[in-house]
Amino acid sequence: MSIGETLTALSPTYIWAWTLLAVVMTWTVLRVATKKKNTEVTETETETETEKGDGADVIIVGAGVAGSALAYVLAKDGRRVHVIERDLSEPDRMMGEVMQPGGRLMLAELGLEECLEEIDSQKMRALAIYKDGKCGHCPFPEDFEFPYEACGRGFHNGRFVQRLRHKASSLPNVNLEEGTVKSLVEEKGLIKGVKYKSKSTGQETTAFAPLTVVCDGAYSNLRRSLHDPKVEVNSYIIGYVTKNCRLKDPESLHLIMSEPSFSMLYQIGSDEVRCLAEVLPENVPSIANGEVLAFFKKVISPQIPPKLRDIFLKGLDENPEIKTVATKSMGDSLCDKNGVIVLGDAFNMRHPIVASGMMVALSDVVILRDLLKPLNNLGDAKKLSRTLKSFHNLRKPMSATVNTLADAFHRVLLASNDEAREAMRQGSFNYLCRGGFSTKGLMAILGGMNPRPPSLVLHLFGITFASILTLLSPFPTPRGIWNTLRLLRLALTMLGTHLKEEGVNQMLSPTIATAYRKRYMAATTA
Repeated sequence: MSIGETLTALSPTYIWAWTLLAVVMTWTVLRVATKKKNTEVTETETETETEKGDGADVIIVGAGVAGSALAYVLAKDGRRVHVIERDLSEPDRMMGEVMQPGGRLMLAELGLEECLEEIDSQKMRALAIYKDGKCGHCPFPEDFEFPYEACGRGFHNGRFVQRLRHKASSLPNVNLEEGTVKSLVEEKGLIKGVKYKSKSTGQETTAFAPLTVVCDGAYSNLRRSLHDPKVEVNSYIIGYVTKNCRLKDPESLHLIMSEPSFSMLYQIGSDEVRCLAEVLPENVPSIANGEVLAFFKKVISPQIPPKLRDIFLKGLDENPEIKTVATKSMGDSLCDKNGVIVLGDAFNMRHPIVASGMMVALSDVVILRDLLKPLNNLGDAKKLSRTLKSFHNLRKPMSATVNTLADAFHRVLLASNDEAREAMRQGSFNYLCRGGFSTKGLMAILGGMNPRPPSLVLHLFGITFASILTLLSPFPTPRGIWNTLRLLRLALTMLGTHLKEEGVNQMLSPTIATAYRKRYMAATTA
């Protein structure tokens, strides 16, 4: 048999053998290659996660008042803090220009009181309130049980924020980065970090930390992924700055009970005065076509007291930059996810009439700092979660007092043709301006010097009875009695709303408020 015939006879056997060998070798090569590739991918992912995690203990989204202050105090406690802020240029805001005495105390407790220096801040010692040609001078009480100077400050918000940012970033364990946070990184109900786009590199990056703090302001996008709070737009504030002038009483915040709502003037620099007025949502004049100038000159200006009117009109004649800001309210509610907490206006908002938003935010920072200080390991998710849950109740004396006062004060400042409502408006003016216990007590609450919800409830009843007197004087009439009943219903509805929202125990328990004062308002050198 020839060689060719032999190969032909054996070909089926050789074909199967070589096919089997080829399959085995191919499988082996692919197996090794896949394993090697997976190993390389795993190593690459591990390296990337380590680089992006950068060893931070806390990620803070937003470098406003709350974010910057928190970054500073946590870094002082030895934490490694990564702060991500959308825009690190100086903010140009109309809100957040008044710091109440209680806010200054909180700032001192955090070691940040020097941030109010070198920004031309102005002392504010009283509220001057005007109605129907009458004026009441209501000072912050000097002899009240308060461990700090009974004096607020007026200033440019942007200058103050920049001072806080500089103070925080001066610490070596604070990484302050400009970037836009796109979303939170979540795994099985645990927030592990954030995804953001860095402004310096233009690349999207993921950062990891055991705790993420969201404090990116009133227009926060992140809070919607944590909880869905109801945000209400109450009204709009329209304002401008009059330059090269000084009020005759520069140490007072001047509040005019005008129509349809209030107007206000206060010093924010040695030669700059903020002028503003509130309008209701359905009557907002246009800035673009000049309606707002006509509104200020024809509607608001005639209601401004003569001693303030020249400054008010001077600013309008200088073609000022006019700003419009929505006033919002939003109740506080904790999310049910671990590894995250929300602060500042992203967490809780109230009407700005009491100028206490920064004070509440700084109080929250003090509380959160003290809660986190004993935790050596923030990576213990369960222990961290238990700690953060106590935050909600601890903040109530300050937040509930301010939230309730802001809502009540705003409601009574609104002009109305309703006799009961107008009686409450007049009664509030009379009660606040009468001096003695009523003036001293309300101004201590307004200034954050006495964050006791039970005390506020007491004064709200005092205002209600003062309002009833205006309806029943000089003697009761059927119409007056009827409006008195309506007024009582209004007052009880207003109070009941906040008792439900803030919690009956938190609002009415004197022991909770006393514990807050003892723990967070300790003596501080002024």
